[in-house]
Amino acid sequence: MAAAATCSPGAQGTGSTAASSRSNVTSFQRRGPRAGASDSGGPRLVSIAGTRPSVRNGQLLVSTGLPALDQLLGGGLAVGTVLLIEEDKYNLYSPLLFKYFLAEGVVSGHTLLIASAEEEPTDIVQELPAPLLDDSCKKEFDEDVCKKIPESNVKMKIAWRYQLLPKMEIGPVSASKFGHCYDASKKMPQELIETSKWHGFFLPEKISSDLPVEPCSLAPGYLKLLQFIRNVIYEEGFDGSNPQKNILRLGLQSVGSPLWGDDICCTENCDSSRSLTKFLYILRGLLRTSLSACVITMPTHLIQNKAIIGRVRNLADTVVALESFIGSERETNPLYKDYHGLIHIRQIPRLNNLICDESEVKDLAFKLKRKLFTIERLHLPPDLSDTVSRSSKQDLADSSKLLGPGCGTMARGEKHLDF
Repeated sequence: MAAAATCSPGAQGTGSTAASSRSNVTSFQRRGPRAGASDSGGPRLVSIAGTRPSVRNGQLLVSTGLPALDQLLGGGLAVGTVLLIEEDKYNLYSPLLFKYFLAEGVVSGHTLLIASAEEEPTDIVQELPAPLLDDSCKKEFDEDVCKKIPESNVKMKIAWRYQLLPKMEIGPVSASKFGHCYDASKKMPQELIETSKWHGFFLPEKISSDLPVEPCSLAPGYLKLLQFIRNVIYEEGFDGSNPQKNILRLGLQSVGSPLWGDDICCTENCDSSRSLTKFLYILRGLLRTSLSACVITMPTHLIQNKAIIGRVRNLADTVVALESFIGSERETNPLYKDYHGLIHIRQIPRLNNLICDESEVKDLAFKLKRKLFTIERLHLPPDLSDTVSRSSKQDLADSSKLLGPGCGTMARGEKHLDF
């Protein structure tokens, strides 16, 4: 009788088995089905292939196809966001990042949507890089690292301020199954491409039909592309209406170029400047309500009006800019002989936060090696008397002011070592 009196009011079990099963349940444990059950707890985001939840804000992430870039962006590209890649001057390296993103979608089993005004989507798919196994990727990276100075000697030779910055993994992380490495010198196997599902949008074919008669502030190419994206999202259930668990990866190539019917690259005071910004605004609204992630490459160095560049960056969630050394004085400067260009993380998305996140790693450079595209921290030689000519010292002092807070906060004098 005493045992019955101490039983909680909500307990309705009649047998000793039910009572013993509830005796281990505390008030801090959730009763009922687990969170992964579809009837009450909702779907688990981690169950979608090629995705993982962010440990910082709980947002669902997909890989960009480049593990080093994933690390710089806080673990990957958040689903429902736009990654803007500002193309380098001669558009040699930005197409490679664009193809990495699409190749990662093929390997992960995601659906692709490829839009271009210059290349046919079929040709872009055929040019995707071949994936590397973890062992092969590690072998290729180790062969390149062996040619460099050991880590113990590097700490003694680099500037002291680099040692205080957070470390960045530039090689493949074998323990993590999120993201893959790709061989830039080989093409993706045909049997892997045939098993993938993708949609192509080639602008010359889409605008060949009758143009809309009603006046619209959008360029005809942007309007056709938005209609195409909207149809794919809603017809294939990426808006949540279909219980299938998959991700739509959108790759939009060279948006804003004259080939899209936009004149922002031709004149400084263009009448259709609102066409691109309105397109990005509507596109971001479509992505926010769907299981999709988008990568856009844009020739921002051709845009005459700097105010438009600022608006475009504000409408994108993540902004990454590539600065190539080709055609500049840095191409022949011995200070940058180990790199092919600089990469700038201009903006990281503000997700479930009141303020924007900032990348903790500054002064980044990229290099296209024999098979791999790598992102490394830029290390400038501190001892200029033995490695660099006298004419290059002033160039190093000027470069340190342009590279960002990591390189420019301490050198305030006219000379490089004048504190």
